[in-house]
Amino acid sequence: MTITRKLEFDAGHRIPDHRSQCRNLHGHRYVLEITLHGGLISLVGASDRGMVMDFSDVKRLAIEHLVSVWDHALILYEKDIIVRSFVDTLPGHKTVVLNEIPTVENLAVKAFETLDHVYNVRYGINLQLVKVRLYETPNCWADITRD
Repeated sequence: MTITRKLEFDAGHRIPDHRSQCRNLHGHRYVLEITLHGGLISLVGASDRGMVMDFSDVKRLAIEHLVSVWDHALILYEKDIIVRSFVDTLPGHKTVVLNEIPTVENLAVKAFETLDHVYNVRYGINLQLVKVRLYETPNCWADITRD
């Protein structure tokens, strides 16, 4: 059985060497879809009986470990020295620095890696993160799936 939970957040980034306007600082309303695979919980009396995982738990863990970190942050490539130097002059600015250029593809990989550790195993049920889909715009997204 698979389940999917969708969450949304806002963040800014830039693609430093891109040939189009994406080299400029800009933002997106990202949509994150988290797909989990596992057996149904069968413990008598459990509030999540008959579920793979309670959707509220899927959401809570994603917010705690990823969404709250990226929401309303400027996500930058560690070698984007010019913008990083400027942002460092802004007290309390929410900045996330990655070792890869923050394309939607790289962000999807990072999201998968981060969330995989969170959802890997739960209460002895074989629960696994199997897919992350990250929309950068309504018409453009990246998928990463477990082999």
